[in-house]
Amino acid sequence: MLSSLPGLQKLRVRGRRPSLPAGLRIYAVGDIHGRLDLLDELLAQTSTDLAFRPTVRPVYVFLGDYIDRGPSSRETIDRLIQHGETNESVFLKGNHELVAIKCLSDRGLFHQWLRLGGVETLISYGVPPEILANTKQIAALQSAFHSALPQTHFRFFRDLQSSFACGDFFFAHAGAKPNVELSRQKESDLLWIREEFLSSNCDFGKIIVHGHTPASDIELGPNRINIDTGAFATGRLTCLVIEDESLSVIDTSLNS
Repeated sequence: MLSSLPGLQKLRVRGRRPSLPAGLRIYAVGDIHGRLDLLDELLAQTSTDLAFRPTVRPVYVFLGDYIDRGPSSRETIDRLIQHGETNESVFLKGNHELVAIKCLSDRGLFHQWLRLGGVETLISYGVPPEILANTKQIAALQSAFHSALPQTHFRFFRDLQSSFACGDFFFAHAGAKPNVELSRQKESDLLWIREEFLSSNCDFGKIIVHGHTPASDIELGPNRINIDTGAFATGRLTCLVIEDESLSVIDTSLNS
């Protein structure tokens, strides 16, 4: 269900309310983490919203962290690829995708990935249990992941963007480094930054829409909107709907 977002008066870009170009509506989706059930529910709600409120150009922006922790990482990527074939979509890179893809060539990152929830992802890709049972055999894990990863998924991961800007909004997985121009941001900051960004009142020149740091509800400050509501654990996957100067929210039910 579409609901209004309170606290809009906090948001200012050069002294005015931030906005998008006329005729454009953005559906920005937070961290999914292998919860295909919630993604399907959310996309059904956005389709209903479009049916009741048609717009000239709907654009979906997915903020990254599609995999790990939840039970259906592979199926989530299949669904996103399918969605992108019929809808204008921007797929951003999360730190979890970065680490997973680097594991294809860097065995030294495997233990970090497994701690981040990579075991659930490998299970979803059908890596045999006997290989997963011995996480010391990194070479075997890496080989099994290589064999299990479809080329379509590899291309999806390879083509993920670090950021996306539209109108008065800038979308990145984790946020942006304060006092650095958005055009000069390092990918490591866009995908990993936390406290330095979260505690900053820096004027970035655009409102930063991000995920990465789970919160119990949408966080709205003068320079940022956090839409990561911890879907894999809470059952709440959140979508920020932006059109003209209006902001609203579509999300799945808590503890679904």
